[in-house]
Amino acid sequence: MEEIKKSAEDSILNAGSIKDLEDIRVKYMGKKGEITSLMKNMGSLSNEEKPAYGQAINNLKDHVNTLLDNKKSELNTIELNARLQDETLDVTLPPYETFEGSIHPVTQTIEEIISIFGEMGFTVAEGPNIEDDWHNFTALNIPEYHPARQEHDTFYLPADENDQRFVLRTHTSPVQIRTMETQKPPFRVICPGRTYRSDSDATHTPMFHQVEMIVVEENVNFAHLKGCIIEFCRKFFGVDDLPVRFRPSFFPFTEPSAEVDIGCSKKDGALKIGGGDDWLEILGSGMIHPNVLKNAGLDPEKYQGFALGMGIERIAMLKYGIADLRTFYDSDLRWLRHYGFKALQQPNLLRGE
Repeated sequence: MEEIKKSAEDSILNAGSIKDLEDIRVKYMGKKGEITSLMKNMGSLSNEEKPAYGQAINNLKDHVNTLLDNKKSELNTIELNARLQDETLDVTLPPYETFEGSIHPVTQTIEEIISIFGEMGFTVAEGPNIEDDWHNFTALNIPEYHPARQEHDTFYLPADENDQRFVLRTHTSPVQIRTMETQKPPFRVICPGRTYRSDSDATHTPMFHQVEMIVVEENVNFAHLKGCIIEFCRKFFGVDDLPVRFRPSFFPFTEPSAEVDIGCSKKDGALKIGGGDDWLEILGSGMIHPNVLKNAGLDPEKYQGFALGMGIERIAMLKYGIADLRTFYDSDLRWLRHYGFKALQQPNLLRGE
């Protein structure tokens, strides 16, 4: 037994791999192994010698098994370290220039808008894409006969059990109502999101994106609205002296209302944003109509507010020189590689545009 024990210890100590260790285990502990074979000698022993002999064999087995387990753990650690050394994986973030994916211009533009208004103290609010008639039309002071309520302009869903027809929201203005219903003034909120209208050509798609901006406080006026819009336009288009013009207009949910134009020039078929002898309409705005405030549960004698609304694709087309709105949704990778943005180029409040 002592010879077998010494031989097993030397073999286990010098084992260089898990496979070698398994061969040693079989040699000594297998069915035909040297330690297992010692049991065959039990038959030639007297009854008095058998207990001591059996106990010696069991002690030898335990000793060898312990050595095998310890050596296996040691070899596993060595092999793991070798694998980690040979199979090194760099998990650090590579430079963003190597990224294959691109940020869609719509996403980029939304992030730019959020960044600019965020610097002015605005927060972001969202609402459902499927709206009821109250939030989409009535609460916004849109009369029953208004063309926007007609089937040719709006996507209506089938009537429910109460004969109520929901719509795919035609603008993000319903978020204004939901904000005024649930928040107590003063607040400054922008509401970006998808909208839906039954229209499709080079400048219209059935689904597109809008952003609304609302401010409701006790003492705000049209001058504050103009200041916000002028600051936004100049920051968004990157022109410090960008001319901005307000034209009287009409919207059911604002009074007074104004269309907003920015200065531009057109030469040889090219459009340049900035000083020039031409104007380009980009958004609608106005003071929130007293009826809208009242419908949202606010006292129009105490609170005033102003709002603007603009199409995100439209201002993206102007800023980035995209000619056809429909190409935004063609899922053409060549187009996206050309007009897309790197993942780490998205604007934020720290980095700006």
